[in-house]
Amino acid sequence: MEKYFQYGEKELSYLKSKDKRLAEVIDKVGMVKRRVIPDLFAALVHSIVGQQISTRAHETIWQELLTHFGTITPAAIASIPREELQRFGITFRKADYIQSAARKIISGEFDIKELHGMADAEVCNRLSALDGIGIWTAEMMMLHSLQRPDILSFGDLAMQRGLRMLYHHRKITRKLFEKYRRRYSPYGSVACIYLWAVSAGAVEGLKDYAPQEKASNKRKKR
Repeated sequence: MEKYFQYGEKELSYLKSKDKRLAEVIDKVGMVKRRVIPDLFAALVHSIVGQQISTRAHETIWQELLTHFGTITPAAIASIPREELQRFGITFRKADYIQSAARKIISGEFDIKELHGMADAEVCNRLSALDGIGIWTAEMMMLHSLQRPDILSFGDLAMQRGLRMLYHHRKITRKLFEKYRRRYSPYGSVACIYLWAVSAGAVEGLKDYAPQEKASNKRKKR
């Protein structure tokens, strides 16, 4: 049975009171079901698989992994050759990262359950100690598994696209991002879910204001 990020009227009322444009999006889109993966190791694998690939490719690989393994556990991942993981469309490097994490959890070197009791910054630091895990992957785990309420990831391209579309920005700088992060806090995760919806085209009439490359430049790069 699929589970979804839990939020309600408290979070929505707060965000709507802070931002008129986001309020309009919330009213148009309604409640968004954002799937979460409560099991931390499965969520870690899911996040690593999703690094730098399209949402569609990510979902395809993930569903194939679920079909094959049923339940994705450290023991199951560590027990198969790396080449078998690659057959699912996972890169050589990502397969290494996933199996390295599995082995460290099995040996006790990395206690993944401890993440539940850590503050957001501690979770980022702890996860970043694993091979192949950066801030974005840690933040996606905090939102999609731990269901932390205030995650807005500067490194997430879909979130940046949502901000550009909603507020008509050409580029999201760190300074501009921090302005919105403060505005949405302490419910940045819910704001992020709606920005993802905007990025995916949930609100008709919104476009991406990022500068487009000229056709001549595109031809030169081919």
